[in-house]
Amino acid sequence: MDMRKFFLVAFSLALVLGLAESIDIHDKDLASEETLWDLYERWRSQHTVSKDLKEKHTRFNVFKMNAKHIHKVNRMNKPYKLKLNKFADMTNHEFVSSYAGSKVSHYRMLHGDRKATCFRHEETNNLPPSVDWRKKGAVTGVKDQGRCGSCWAFSTVVAVEGINQIETKELVSLSEQELVDCNKDNQGCNGGLMETAFEFIKQNGGITTENSYPYTAKDGSCDSSRITNSPLVIIDGHEMVPENDENALMKAVANQPVSVALDAGGKDFQFYSEGVFTGDCGTELNHGVAIVGYGATLDGTKYWIVKNSWGAEWGEKGYIRIQRGIDAEEGLCGIAMEASYPIKSSPNNTKRTSFKDEL
Repeated sequence: MDMRKFFLVAFSLALVLGLAESIDIHDKDLASEETLWDLYERWRSQHTVSKDLKEKHTRFNVFKMNAKHIHKVNRMNKPYKLKLNKFADMTNHEFVSSYAGSKVSHYRMLHGDRKATCFRHEETNNLPPSVDWRKKGAVTGVKDQGRCGSCWAFSTVVAVEGINQIETKELVSLSEQELVDCNKDNQGCNGGLMETAFEFIKQNGGITTENSYPYTAKDGSCDSSRITNSPLVIIDGHEMVPENDENALMKAVANQPVSVALDAGGKDFQFYSEGVFTGDCGTELNHGVAIVGYGATLDGTKYWIVKNSWGAEWGEKGYIRIQRGIDAEEGLCGIAMEASYPIKSSPNNTKRTSFKDEL
């Protein structure tokens, strides 16, 4: 294929992908059952859906209510917008069960109160007005956890990938699946805590790469053959950010990406598309994510830059900007309640010759 044809094909593919990213909702789309069916068929043409006719009608009822909600919110002049994304035919209950199922609050109760640690970033002063670790090369591409409550593993990995790049100047994609399969103090697709995952990585001599132990979006047996004799990234432990303190959280994020938990169960969160999220949410921590920066809009609205694990189609190419500095110590959606980060000074190993299997 000559270069002219190559660029034509690439441009055409980009157009197709661009069209698949968003279907706008107009008043005429909601005018009748017939127009709603047409909207639904357009959405179905861009997503993997069931071919069962009975299921199709059931999903249409869900889609219809979600489309009306999205259109209503988008007409409210809020600083954020919603869209018909891949979750558009899921009830909120189904969505929360499948994609916000890390149960961080539940596991916090089981493990007891947060253990006090040092906070090495306490003396960080003269904070820059904005930070974006993506621009500094410390963040890998957006990943997708699938229908598995493993967001705690993705949150952990973002923070470890970040500190590893900061210390070694090399960005390496690391294995969430190793944590899902092997970190038995957490519960794989049934949820877990990021601090427990950090401790696992420390105690077991590091974490291997995504290439060595690829993600499967399901629970599996710990495969030590993928871990021994493979490259790995070492951390020396972790520290907790003082809870309910967004200023302390800023100090930490100014130095490295930080793992956090939040309440991602709201309908607006489910369909978030762009802008600074200021929507309704509680503090029932059910989802692990990572803060990779912060900033402010031209009108002065402060926000956190949050990397999610629902794929690049969701939100701002897989990210959400969440309002920062609200009049609540726990932060919007509880984002300042359960923050932690890894520490690293030891060099990495080219391979691990043994593995402490938790089974």
